[in-house]
Amino acid sequence: MGSYTASAQHLVDEMKAAALADPARGLAFQGAPGANSDLAAREYDANSLPLPCYSFEDAIEAVLGGIVDRAIIPIENSLHGRVADIHFLLPESGLYIVGEHFLPIRYGLMSRDLGPVTRAMSHEQALGQCRKWLRANNISPIAHSDTAGAAAWVADSDEVGLAALAPPHAAELYGLTLHGTGMEDADHNMTRFVVLAREPLAEPPAGVPLMTTFVFEVKNIPAALYKALGGFATNGVNMTKLESYQVGGSFAATKFYADIVGAPGDERIDRALEELDFQTKSLRLLGTYPQARLRP
Repeated sequence: MGSYTASAQHLVDEMKAAALADPARGLAFQGAPGANSDLAAREYDANSLPLPCYSFEDAIEAVLGGIVDRAIIPIENSLHGRVADIHFLLPESGLYIVGEHFLPIRYGLMSRDLGPVTRAMSHEQALGQCRKWLRANNISPIAHSDTAGAAAWVADSDEVGLAALAPPHAAELYGLTLHGTGMEDADHNMTRFVVLAREPLAEPPAGVPLMTTFVFEVKNIPAALYKALGGFATNGVNMTKLESYQVGGSFAATKFYADIVGAPGDERIDRALEELDFQTKSLRLLGTYPQARLRP
């Protein structure tokens, strides 16, 4: 487990005390106060009490241990792809997806003064989302565990030329000077978050578009994936996400993480999942939840 710098720690302590006092409203996130995940937590549930955690594993453990009821984790970004290794973390944790949230991502460059900036510190995802701007301005990237944590680090550092790339409001939160905003390489910069809980939604809300997420492992035979996915095509089920990842380090066993539009109980989806289960070595549903953005 890592630790926060002094500028962040007192804010972490305040937020932790509030969340621990009311676990049902607690919503764990990875990062320091002011991080994008903190913003996502407050947008997703304005009544929540966000709980800062140093790592994704810590946020998940906070839910598993009953410290808080939910966690919110970023899983993919429109510019830089996969964020957290949710494919590994979620199936092993035993948690379920109960919601999703989309957050537009904006960055500001901030430091202790307005002197020339030669190095910018931030989460590797943020650095990737701003790589063209950094290169154009001859600023060297420095990886940190999260965006707001980088801002707190800069606030506690006397390093000349060091700045942070973080959500613009982090400058005020940590007493830094904001040089400017809009360092992201595209206006459509967006991150998708999922909300995790110990139990799946007992009954997803009726009358709203739903998503279902699952992981499966194909059999090690020719055309295994083709056969596994055939049921979705023949039953007209829209699969909006399919990602592969290796398990066991053997390069012989491949698992897949998938999102589909709809929910079990729909005859088309039930038939597709039945065919998938027949064609695979393992299948685990990770949750059915309301769509935060409408998919066709």
